[in-house]
Amino acid sequence: MTSRSASPSRALAVFWIVAGLIGWAVSFLLYLEYIGQLTGADPLVSCQLSVVVTCGPNLLSPGGNLLGFSNSIIGVVMFLGPVYAGVSGLAARSGMRRWFWLVYQGFVAAGFVFVHVLAYRSVFEYGSLCPWCMVVWLVTIPLFWVTLGWTLAGGRRAGERRVGRWLGSWAPLVAIADLALIAVVAQVRLDALGSLF
Repeated sequence: MTSRSASPSRALAVFWIVAGLIGWAVSFLLYLEYIGQLTGADPLVSCQLSVVVTCGPNLLSPGGNLLGFSNSIIGVVMFLGPVYAGVSGLAARSGMRRWFWLVYQGFVAAGFVFVHVLAYRSVFEYGSLCPWCMVVWLVTIPLFWVTLGWTLAGGRRAGERRVGRWLGSWAPLVAIADLALIAVVAQVRLDALGSLF
């Protein structure tokens, strides 16, 4: 990725679009669940699977409303970013300016940190796992690692490009390890699987 322009591969652009659409849809379902919790209405698709695997405690907690409104609204807005980046990557085959991709990487990194904070709070403070939130984690974490690998691979320094190429090759495994760590901690702390049976 030069300082002037760059373009992701078609596969990467499509991945961004698909990840963004999944994240957006799940964020919207979370928003509907949140409204249902406030009004007592039945949700479109219930996320209450057990005492531990449920949305209620998370959605109505202070952590579920960090900016004074439901975090799901943040997801509904922000998951349009990967869709836009993917469409831009497909449409602008001559490439986009490097700053565009760096800003995009910054937003994806912020989402990555955000979901890890929410995962920590879910496990250690609220003692419950929100199924829709976990789908958001499943989307955001690979999105971050794959995008980081691509961004670094287009860097200006040889070491940066080398790390980027390595991460680009191993991003799926790194993302799986990241998700597995969260799952193991949640299982040890909450016995989420035991609560389902």
